Amino acid sequence: MVFYLVVVLAFYLTPARHRWAVMLLASYCFYASWQPAYALLLALMTAIDYFCARRIGRAKMTGDRRHYFLLSLLINFGLLLAFKYLAFLNETVRSVLPTAHFAPFLDLLAPIGISYYTLKKASYVIDVYRGNQEPEAHFGKFALYVSFFPEITAGPIDRAHSLLPQIHAVRAPEYSRVAGGLKLMAWGLFKKIVVADRLAIFVKAVFDHPQDHHGPLLLLAVLSFSIQIYADFSGYTDMAIGMAQILGYDLPDNFNRPYSARSIGEFWKRWHISLTTWLRDYLFLPVASALSRKIKRDHWLGMKADAWIYMSSISATMLLCGLWHGASWTFVAWGGLHGAYLILSLLTRKARGKWRKKILGPRPFLKPAYRWLRISLTFLAVSYIWIFFRANSLSDAAYIASNLLVVKGFHVNAFAQMGAELPIALAAAGLMVLVHVLQPHEGIRDMFAKRAAPFRWLFYVLLVLAIINLGKFNDVPFIYVQF
Repeated sequence: MVFYLVVVLAFYLTPARHRWAVMLLASYCFYASWQPAYALLLALMTAIDYFCARRIGRAKMTGDRRHYFLLSLLINFGLLLAFKYLAFLNETVRSVLPTAHFAPFLDLLAPIGISYYTLKKASYVIDVYRGNQEPEAHFGKFALYVSFFPEITAGPIDRAHSLLPQIHAVRAPEYSRVAGGLKLMAWGLFKKIVVADRLAIFVKAVFDHPQDHHGPLLLLAVLSFSIQIYADFSGYTDMAIGMAQILGYDLPDNFNRPYSARSIGEFWKRWHISLTTWLRDYLFLPVASALSRKIKRDHWLGMKADAWIYMSSISATMLLCGLWHGASWTFVAWGGLHGAYLILSLLTRKARGKWRKKILGPRPFLKPAYRWLRISLTFLAVSYIWIFFRANSLSDAAYIASNLLVVKGFHVNAFAQMGAELPIALAAAGLMVLVHVLQPHEGIRDMFAKRAAPFRWLFYVLLVLAIINLGKFNDVPFIYVQF
């Protein structure tokens, strides 16, 4: 926070035409404070993509453009593979062939944020190659786009067509933007250290030793983790968006009340939106397009070709989405299960539509109850798959998933470790849910705009007091920074 305050003062005390340089210096100082050597790697990767995109824009021959395009993607995803996945591949190979050594010398510490800025740079180069984005001529401003410190460690994964024009623009400080940014930062901090970090104590106690627990305690831990990961990640996003807003930059929303979704498909339109849209635009749609050109039949095994194309494309997309989150079979299982949910939703769509029409057609008064039923079932389905995301191993995940409804007495070990922490955490989570229910969109930026000033300031003061008195200031890392 001290660093950020210094950056804001330096930013607005600097002439407008040079503010990009202040932000670039701040971004690299922020990144280098974690590991200076990897700041050099970030600069090198940025220079390569800048060069390749410029050459793609200038190249006349299709072959030349493709060469620079493939060079950029090969370097970007090759380095991501080397840092994040070679050790995982080596371990997997050795589990099958104990004497094999696929890459025994590679046990590297992955650069923080590499998954995020790799996707950001890749989308830029792909858009330039497709003709949807003009190559950026100013290297310093392109470097700022890649390294922009509020979002480099955990997103949102911004696109060049959104952030680069803002870097070129000059904005004077505005009271409404500064006030809105501060409110959003406070709300994000509340979600992180009052809700997420308090729930983390209970969740960790259960997930680290799942065999010591069963039944209701496991179920409560699973549901608590659903709230924890949302409060943790959306809290980070709120703070990142608020920080950027104060500095004059608008970052995209990354969440839109995801647990209000009425289906798994709708959940993915509301959760980690910047990643979902990236996967849709640069993975799902290209794979589906390639398959549609290959498949010549209208039907196969009694099903339309479009259905086969969707199922194949969504399976590949969700498996890679799981693997993107981490080099572990638990993440692969998590992504695969979400893919299976989406495929099941497709296969049962007509039957569910007929059932809904038959039940609700003559009984419109049941529609609100049916809506809440769908929301509840979707939340439970998503929470069930979160088991594989949070579990330390597939065996732990299997135990938790198969013992949620098993009751063998009642143990209070996890509750004893929490003391009063769990009730406070659940009460804070209840407040967070209430705020989201009362408004149509994520965040609190506009929630109290029409309220009387005393009411607004009472809420703000109570929020700050809750952060100071109920926050867990024990440096629990953000969950999504590890990806």
